[in-house]
Amino acid sequence: MKTRPQLSFAIEDPGTPDILPLTQQLDGYLAGLYPTANIQPVALDELRRANVAFVTARVDGTPVACGACVDEGDYVEVKRMYVLPACRGLGLGKQLLEALEQQVHARGGRVVRLETGTAQAEALELYERAGYRRYPPFGSHRSNPQSVCMEKVLA
Repeated sequence: MKTRPQLSFAIEDPGTPDILPLTQQLDGYLAGLYPTANIQPVALDELRRANVAFVTARVDGTPVACGACVDEGDYVEVKRMYVLPACRGLGLGKQLLEALEQQVHARGGRVVRLETGTAQAEALELYERAGYRRYPPFGSHRSNPQSVCMEKVLA
């Protein structure tokens, strides 16, 4: 009899050898979606700062998704959210977003912001279904016609 796959979420070091490929695939994915944009990936050192919780989702111990919560003081920004293509459409993005929001809440945050791109229709739909609403550009995000900023106030 087959055992059911086990899904787990945890805060981990983004530089762990089996996690690095996730962020590298995310960089390649974004470069493919926005070939003319000057996308600057978040540096590994930035993801290791004290104000960051880097969350991974693993299935039977294998990393399949990741995301980060960056405490900016007045708000927490969700960054680097990525689900492996083979795992999309299974609700994992929703579960990962909920795990990230739990981290925000556990650390005392109430306002969550994020930035995504116009070519990421599935991400926009996920965030809107989760209660995120369009928000003006914030922090380091410049007005960019390919950029969509969103915000959600946690209960």
